[in-house]
Amino acid sequence: MKILDCTLRDGGYYTNWDFNQHLVDNYLTSLNDLPIEYLEVGYRSPKLLGYYGEYFYCPDFVLKKIAALTNKKLVIILDEKNIKLDIVEELLKPCLGIITMVRIAIDPDQLLRAIDLAKKVKSMGFEVGFNVMYMSKWKNLPDFLSNLKYVDGVADYFYMVDSYGGVYPEDVKEIYALVRSQMSTKIGFHGHNNLELALINTLTAIECGADMVDATITGMGRGAGNLKTELLLTALNHRDNLEVDFNALSSVTDAFTQLQKEYEWGTNLPYMVSGANSLPQKDVMDWVGKRYYSYNSIIRALSNQSKGLKDNETLNEYNSNEIFDKALIIGGGDSIKEHIDAIKNYLVLNPGVVLIHSSSRNVSYFNDCINKQFHCLAGNEGHRLEKVFNSVPNNRIAILPPYPRTMGTYIPQNFKLNSYQLSEINVTDKYKNSITALVLQLTKEIKVQELIFCGYDGYNGEITQHKLELFNENEYLFKNFSKNNISLKSFTPTKYKGLQQESVYSELYK
Repeated sequence: MKILDCTLRDGGYYTNWDFNQHLVDNYLTSLNDLPIEYLEVGYRSPKLLGYYGEYFYCPDFVLKKIAALTNKKLVIILDEKNIKLDIVEELLKPCLGIITMVRIAIDPDQLLRAIDLAKKVKSMGFEVGFNVMYMSKWKNLPDFLSNLKYVDGVADYFYMVDSYGGVYPEDVKEIYALVRSQMSTKIGFHGHNNLELALINTLTAIECGADMVDATITGMGRGAGNLKTELLLTALNHRDNLEVDFNALSSVTDAFTQLQKEYEWGTNLPYMVSGANSLPQKDVMDWVGKRYYSYNSIIRALSNQSKGLKDNETLNEYNSNEIFDKALIIGGGDSIKEHIDAIKNYLVLNPGVVLIHSSSRNVSYFNDCINKQFHCLAGNEGHRLEKVFNSVPNNRIAILPPYPRTMGTYIPQNFKLNSYQLSEINVTDKYKNSITALVLQLTKEIKVQELIFCGYDGYNGEITQHKLELFNENEYLFKNFSKNNISLKSFTPTKYKGLQQESVYSELYK
């Protein structure tokens, strides 16, 4: 039984396939002293739109640099859906003499196409591995199973990939036996760790007779991640007396543990639910990375997916004859608290101004205002708003995005009779799930001509990637919306260039 470590390839989903060179050097030299036979160092890919780093394309100089530092057999992977037969030779010829195995990531529905691709790869002198996804669904794919016999003589290894991280040891045994009954090709196993079963599933695959298994340092990998290389080696050292240099293992594990603090891979409740229900990892990975998507909203979205629902609830659409000249839009920034007396004095002087809350954070400051107030609910705002009110004051309405909502629907109990959805978001071509887009759409529906923002502060000093994304989304939405000749200004200090800076204090001399 052989071990393949695919940290740089699978871990690239968190770093866009860029890794610090010192980290890579440490990784390669440490693994030289560990009982791992193959290293999968990345993808080899034709040009795709968007940014992907060096270990996604693995240009020639990168492969040569890796080869100079390692004593392992090197592997690259092709994503079958992006590879046409006529580019295989051009793509792989520079890898000759450096790469031992080419693995192919395969949707089971594309098995026959992948076999044609593999024949070309095999003819060039490479070992070939098939990484066939979605093993939890194979039992319900009779055409796929009947075509497994064509893999013999083409692939050197046929991998069972637990894409959703939701199989159990008994599933591994059943599916292994099913595959073995159809082919004589060596079988591998790649386990994801959504339910923290990657180790026991891998050990089960080994007991069944698996010829190769995958792991990554600290489990770094897409979504919930994979079996930890250090855990597998420790288990095999104890159980089977596999010789392991724990100094080398500690060195590389410590290095990636530091990286894990930044990217926070590993399982959590949303990944557990998605794994248990065989739901796609990509959506969960995107949602977990958004600071305005709570675990509550992610679990709700996953629950809807598992039931085949577009959304769990629909509402009446908001239609109103009310028109407001001015709207005061209340964000979640600290400037609300700092300038609350001035803001409330402005509202006393301007009782016809409508309040639109884009966040529940500062809602309680305005409980005694007589102005009509809207609460825009996206992401987890419904749960947050529920904690603010024991009962809903007069002149309060909750507004939700159009049906169906990506994250499903949650309406605070106290707003059940005062909640509506918009019919569409047409104020922007991007970021339609943004709560700021929802706010801007509402102002269009009620024909506001002057938008005054408070609490849209922006960020000071170094900011996280998530905050930067949110800032850039808002900046884009402001700039795009201002093309409608509608005034957008901020009465509190702001970093947003799309908002004209004014002062709430200048409006209090009436």
